[in-house]
Amino acid sequence: MKVNIIGGGVSGLTLGCYLQMYGFSTEVFEKNPVPGGLCASWKRGGYTFDASIHWVLGSGEGSAFYKLWSQLIDMKSVEFVTHETCLEIELKNNCNKYGDNVFRLYTDVNRLERYLLDIAPEDRRRIKGVMTLIRTMQNYEMPPMISEIPELQTMRQKMQMIKYLPFVLQYLKWGGVTNLRFARKLRNPFLKEAFELLYDGEEVNLLVTTMPLAFYDKKSAGYPIGGSLRFAERFEERYKELGGKINYNREVSRIVVESDRAKALEFSDGSVSESDVTISAADWHFTVYKALGGKYVNEDIERLAALKVLQLYPSVIMVSLGIARSLKDFPHYFRFPLSRPYTSPDGTLYERLEVHIRNYDSTFAPEGKTAVTMSLFTKKGEFWIDLRNSDREQYEKYKRDLAEKMIDELDRKLGGIKGKIEVTDVATPATYHRYTGNWQGAAQGWFPGSNLVAKSPVDIQLPGLKGFYYTSQWSIPGGGLPSVLKASHDLAQKLMLKYKS
Repeated sequence: MKVNIIGGGVSGLTLGCYLQMYGFSTEVFEKNPVPGGLCASWKRGGYTFDASIHWVLGSGEGSAFYKLWSQLIDMKSVEFVTHETCLEIELKNNCNKYGDNVFRLYTDVNRLERYLLDIAPEDRRRIKGVMTLIRTMQNYEMPPMISEIPELQTMRQKMQMIKYLPFVLQYLKWGGVTNLRFARKLRNPFLKEAFELLYDGEEVNLLVTTMPLAFYDKKSAGYPIGGSLRFAERFEERYKELGGKINYNREVSRIVVESDRAKALEFSDGSVSESDVTISAADWHFTVYKALGGKYVNEDIERLAALKVLQLYPSVIMVSLGIARSLKDFPHYFRFPLSRPYTSPDGTLYERLEVHIRNYDSTFAPEGKTAVTMSLFTKKGEFWIDLRNSDREQYEKYKRDLAEKMIDELDRKLGGIKGKIEVTDVATPATYHRYTGNWQGAAQGWFPGSNLVAKSPVDIQLPGLKGFYYTSQWSIPGGGLPSVLKASHDLAQKLMLKYKS
């Protein structure tokens, strides 16, 4: 049985690997010359800049996701780094009792607990509650029964779910708690401001923070040396080993449908590739409204497109620098207040800057030098996309002006970098949209926000359409590599049951 897959990102490649393992004949079509999709990095003047991976859930055996990754690639051959802190936040309004205005989110849970209790003993009960949640998560395979979809689980396996009761109780207790709601209950001003700024002022379910911490502590949420593109290439290599075929520079223009059945892919050059089954692992909005012409939707999907069900993950303006300094004395990932508020060309007001110093990956820069990225998140991706299409000169000027402003701020913070900058690169939401087709230039998929149990109405199938399936980061709110892997794994098992049993 022939299966065509749209998209050579990690979603399309992992799905292709699983289907090849189950005996399908698959072909992947990718519009870019390299694999990875949003799992992207690129070279400029001897430096590598990365737009994706900060950590991989399942980098070690302490997470159930390690099982899924290991089904596809040799995880022991990947060098991972676990950082001492996953984030450092310089506060503007408060210091702790030592006069320090930097909040450190340590990856060692015991160390984090000691740190929090030391700086905020008056919030002991709430700190202990969070630590109990983290340690409870560590006791269970998350998600449960990850290796088999429910249709493949035995009755005995399903009955074992009773052992998850302690976690369920913790989830019921914490499932509705966000970082902002938690902060409002804290008495210590330093800790209160820190939790308010965990997501730069956005309200996000606290489980989005505690889950990674549970696995950082177990050395199973590390960063892969070589970055995003190299990690994606491992799945490309595995896919080819399994007999899959990947076609680069093949941009899909539409899905050919006959009698409400997906029959083929038509490409931008007019050529066509037929198949028994068509799967899109590309952007959901492109798939539903462009490739399929918006013909296979229902009220739920229309409400999703109107952003009445879920909200988009913000897009990013990313200023990347190649700096002829090691910067070894600075934290790898931190946020700090700007000297004065800055309003970007799209109208977004910024008071803080996020900085990622790749001083732990020697593959990103020549010896003694460092690749640095500064990120500004925006919900106005369409502004940049439209501007690039309508006024390229003004678009480039805005990029230059913004980069200069952010370089001034970083120079103020780190000191003496202006004369050491060898490469400057600016990516905007238009860059994300042009490269991946991601709707409105979103940096991932749906923003998890305060509701972790929200479900995307774009299911693996669309109403009224046969021979077609969908999977990508848009399948699970929050997106990211673990969600992509789980969605691909589950769809492959469902197709195996349908077509091979």
